[in-house]
Amino acid sequence: MKNFLTISLAFMMFFLLASPPAKGVELLGAGATFPYPLYSKMFYEYWRLTGVKVNYQPIGSGGGIRQLMNMTVDFGASDAFMSEEEVTRVPSKVLHIPICLGAVVLTYHLPGNPKLNFTPDLIADIFLGKVTTWSDKRIVEVNPEAKLPNIPIVVVHRSDGSGTTFVFTDYVSKVSSEWQGKVGRGKAVNWPVGLGAKGNPGVAGLIGQLPGAFGYTELVYALQNLMPVASIRNKKGRFVQPGIASTSFAATVPLPEDTRVSLTNTDAPEGYPISSFTWVLVYQEQAYKRRSIEKADELVKLLWWMAHEGQKYAEPLHYAPLSAAAVKKAEKIIRSITYNGNPIQK
Repeated sequence: MKNFLTISLAFMMFFLLASPPAKGVELLGAGATFPYPLYSKMFYEYWRLTGVKVNYQPIGSGGGIRQLMNMTVDFGASDAFMSEEEVTRVPSKVLHIPICLGAVVLTYHLPGNPKLNFTPDLIADIFLGKVTTWSDKRIVEVNPEAKLPNIPIVVVHRSDGSGTTFVFTDYVSKVSSEWQGKVGRGKAVNWPVGLGAKGNPGVAGLIGQLPGAFGYTELVYALQNLMPVASIRNKKGRFVQPGIASTSFAATVPLPEDTRVSLTNTDAPEGYPISSFTWVLVYQEQAYKRRSIEKADELVKLLWWMAHEGQKYAEPLHYAPLSAAAVKKAEKIIRSITYNGNPIQK
């Protein structure tokens, strides 16, 4: 009987320790697919630690901003900071909290998937529809050792409102005046050529299915699908491979207090030129639409954890963690969140 009680107690202790505390609190978020692999890991680990469930819908940055504006989620997520026009349309002040950095990469589907280099003007002209075959002399010139087939380039891009698209078109707008004049930057643009797919997973999946395909996606989606990623010539004339280090180098810029900054076409010699922060977006004043102080408090605790303890999950998933300077900016922003005018973070 004594052994039975000991074993029973051991099992009870195991389940108490293995199971998260049952808080019954659920937070709802929506937005970017760019950081979705990282957010999935973060939210799972946070649930295990605290019992707070985070239901996150990866519907694209544009959808996340719309749902935040409609006050149907506790937080939005975007790789594109809100435009001035969007800021004027929200019912209350929105804060941008940086969570990590990532790289938007160019990937493709070719026989043997050779390692390729691309220059800024070449990237622009492919997406403008001016360079249409893989055997074009301009591609051959920067890839003299690659065996390039004489097949059409099938451009693939996002079909939904996307922060990844904003980052990519922001870069191309900086390096090509023709692109800036004809297409411009945005979460959704009028593409001159190509096929559209929804979300980063959709773009990666379509490229994987189509021989000759060429498109952009977040780094982790290419790596997860064993797809090649191109090196891009940066502003200093170096062909740079996307990765944690080169993405971090791109962020060595002064950060404004609201952290709304573009990192594309970096001046950093070792920096990857299509890098970006990704942000969680929340209302500064949390006392809206009958929200409880308890839910607002749990949201602030989650954000603080993501900017601190949660950073350890970034590198294993090929995202660059926040720098010490970016963490300090995030702390200041989180401390500014209020409920009925009173700071929530004590």
